Amino acid sequence: MTIFDERERAFENLFAHEEEVRFRALARRNQLFARWAAEQLGLRGSECQAYIRSFVEGAIRPQSEAALIDRVRADFLAEGVESTDERISAAFVTAMAEAVRQVRTETRADAR
Repeated sequence: MTIFDERERAFENLFAHEEEVRFRALARRNQLFARWAAEQLGLRGSECQAYIRSFVEGAIRPQSEAALIDRVRADFLAEGVESTDERISAAFVTAMAEAVRQVRTETRADAR
C-alpha cells in the first residue's frame, strides 16, 4: 500500500467519523428539542416518548430546521400553548448547542 493509499483511507475514515458525529448531534438535537416541546405541551409517559421518537426519526429522514420549528409551532397552536416564534427558535438553538456538547463529550470519552 502506498502513502497515497494510506492517506486516502485516512481521509475516508475521517469523513465517515465526522458524518457519524454529525448524525448523532442532529438526532440528539431533535430529541432535546422534542423533549422541551413535549414538556410545554404537558405530554407524559408513552405519549411523551412517542412524540420524542417522531422527532428523532426526523434525523433519519432529514427535515429542515424550519420544518421542525414549524411542526412545534403548529403543535402548540393546536393545543393552545402560548409561545412566541422567538422562544421556539431559542429552544431549538439551545437544543443544538447542548446536543453538540453532549456528543463531543461522548466522542472524547469513546476515544480514550
